[in-house]
Amino acid sequence: MHTNSSNISIAGLSAQERITTGVIAALLGTFMLYGVAFAHSDILHNAAHDTRHAITVPCH
Repeated sequence: MHTNSSNISIAGLSAQERITTGVIAALLGTFMLYGVAFAHSDILHNAAHDTRHAITVPCH
């Protein structure tokens, strides 16, 4: 079995790093659900629209 010593563990992150990572993830998620939903591309809009329905967020 091959072990890689460069694996990152969440336990090794400071509280500030975890908060920063969470904020970035939340902003990216918000952009993906709301920013892309208003895109002119039908494919992007439909993907965001279906995702919003899947997580029970009203959009009509």
